[in-house]
Amino acid sequence: MEPDLFTAAAEDRQEKDPSSSPLAVRMRPRTLDEVVGQQHLLRPGSPLRRLVEGGGGPAGASSVFLWGPPGIGKTTLAYVVSKATNKRFVELSAITAGVKEVRAVIDGARRALGGHGKETVLFLDEIHRFSKAQQDSLLPAVENRWVTLIAATTENPYFSVISPLLSRSLLLTLEPLTDDDLRGLLKRALTEERGLGGAVTLPAEAEDHILRIAGGDARRALTALEAGAGSALAKGEKELTLQTLEESVDRAAVKYDRAGDQHYDVASALIKSIRGSDVDAALHYLARMIEAGEDPRFIARRLMISASEDIGLADPTALPTAVAAAQAVAMIGFPEAALTLSHATIALALAPKSNAATTAIGAALEDVRKGHAGPVPPHLRDGHYKGAAKLGHAQGYVYPHDLPEGIAAQEYAPEALRGREYYTPTRHGAEARYADAVEWTRKHLGRKRS
Repeated sequence: MEPDLFTAAAEDRQEKDPSSSPLAVRMRPRTLDEVVGQQHLLRPGSPLRRLVEGGGGPAGASSVFLWGPPGIGKTTLAYVVSKATNKRFVELSAITAGVKEVRAVIDGARRALGGHGKETVLFLDEIHRFSKAQQDSLLPAVENRWVTLIAATTENPYFSVISPLLSRSLLLTLEPLTDDDLRGLLKRALTEERGLGGAVTLPAEAEDHILRIAGGDARRALTALEAGAGSALAKGEKELTLQTLEESVDRAAVKYDRAGDQHYDVASALIKSIRGSDVDAALHYLARMIEAGEDPRFIARRLMISASEDIGLADPTALPTAVAAAQAVAMIGFPEAALTLSHATIALALAPKSNAATTAIGAALEDVRKGHAGPVPPHLRDGHYKGAAKLGHAQGYVYPHDLPEGIAAQEYAPEALRGREYYTPTRHGAEARYADAVEWTRKHLGRKRS
């Protein structure tokens, strides 16, 4: 039996008894007009509408790549395309499927097409996890149009998908769902008959909490609403209060305004706790930001800044750790990104601290802004062009690698800044060896002190 998520039988059961399906399934869009968000893809004449309404995209493309973060409706769009074009819908995940499963679906699609002219939409999730050979197995089906391939990826397809497959497909970039997008979806779910049919109302504070815990994920928002509504109705209540919602989703509402002062206050507290080496306080503020639905990329950017601002060369591994965390967060998103952010926060909070790099560039910038500069010394100027020697450029320059100790006692700074020292290393952690190095090099440079 082919791996088919939305089989005809399953759809028949859903239509006969809609109440048996989860709210997120019942509220699945039936047309492109019901899709929340992604308005840049849904305007009249857009490639996606042309694919649905005209049977083909630009240049006759019949396959689509959906690129965007997790939880924003890639599967939903694929399902809508199949319904709008009256095609079979088959779903595979590249995490669990291989060439064998792909060939089984393609064989089934060819039988359906040859037997009664029924075309197939193959939705392939996480296609970036497929190897080159596995992606190659899709080419005949795409080229011969045995299936309409709709492939989803959270990674840049130009790096993760073979070019022959990508060149035969339409690439659509999806954007994260906004709070306004989710508000509209919640309103529909509350009022429409296929949803909750007006059985409960949702006050503003409970709605805000759903948006926080959803983190831009429509399915998570609807699941929370369904759980809360079920609890309210079980208690005979017509209003889904914040307390009932918290009880039903087993989370406390975080007092946190992502658009106001709390956003900056909590972010500031996170960085100051890391600077103060209080790992437990840092984790508390990190948890508040995560629970409030903060953009994980924002948190990762703050950690990268902290690594240079407050740690620097006291622990040279701090910045690579923060950068690696930011890259991982961009690839995996929530909820797994919470683990990566915790990893980086703990490492930075417990690292030895130094702001020497911060004060060094600050002092150098201050001198430049005050006009303390001057011409580059002639022996340091570029000598790789005709006529440079006549100007005296690069004349007298001593190549440090020619000397036994690898350091040449010559002037490097402009005349006006000779002897000026910007970097004052601490003796904290690994920076102690940089302090020794600075002392040694300044001595061997024979620098005149200002």
